[in-house]
Amino acid sequence: MLVAERYEKIVQLVNERGSIRVSELSQLCGVTEETIRRDLDRLEHAGRLRRSHGGAVSVKDQPDSERSQPEIPYAEREIMNASEKQRIAEEAVKLIHEHDRILLDASTTAWYMSKIIPDIPITVLTNSIKVAAELSTKEKVQVISTGGILAHRSLSFVGPLAERSLDAYYVDKAFLSCKGVHLDRGLSESNELQARIKHKMIGMTDKAIILADSSKFGTQAFTQVADLSQVDLIITDGRLADEEAAPFRALGIIVTSV
Repeated sequence: MLVAERYEKIVQLVNERGSIRVSELSQLCGVTEETIRRDLDRLEHAGRLRRSHGGAVSVKDQPDSERSQPEIPYAEREIMNASEKQRIAEEAVKLIHEHDRILLDASTTAWYMSKIIPDIPITVLTNSIKVAAELSTKEKVQVISTGGILAHRSLSFVGPLAERSLDAYYVDKAFLSCKGVHLDRGLSESNELQARIKHKMIGMTDKAIILADSSKFGTQAFTQVADLSQVDLIITDGRLADEEAAPFRALGIIVTSV
């Protein structure tokens, strides 16, 4: 059973029964209880169930507004899977060349990229305060900020003004992260404002590059960003098994593990 299939089975069982224990899920799915606990953490983060003591409970009868997950504060995201994100960032920076026009979103992985991007003549468009500040020390890098409504938790600009500002540009490469990467449901985000601006970003580039550590695979956050047909390359960490990456490669997406 692929990880994505196991996630769907877990959600189905939780919704059918209302609640279920870790030990029972372990037996039904044929994996260890430790694996089930990790699965439940990821599914709760994606808003598809709620953890309880010793198991999980369904959220299917909750209104959408309650299932929508608030953004995790930047300071917390900065230390989540930090070593994996740094390796992903190092691999992504290898794709940047002189005179490129690139886009960096407000993800922590994009911020890690901005710290190690060499001081070469490139243009960087971003909706991230942290990325813009980091690149401000590099004289040859031209930085363009979108402006817009400040989302305090992510330190990013979102909303209609930010979206309209993107209409004026087209970039060679866009580097983005997201909350979920799902084989059937594509890319997803925790709320509509983040999903809308990232959808816009993917539509204004020759090459959409997704920066996603392995914890994000098989999960679906609240709002869809884009179909996988719009993704050219995914950079992830080595914890993503080959059998998990294979279905994405079958769609013509390059999957690089580091």
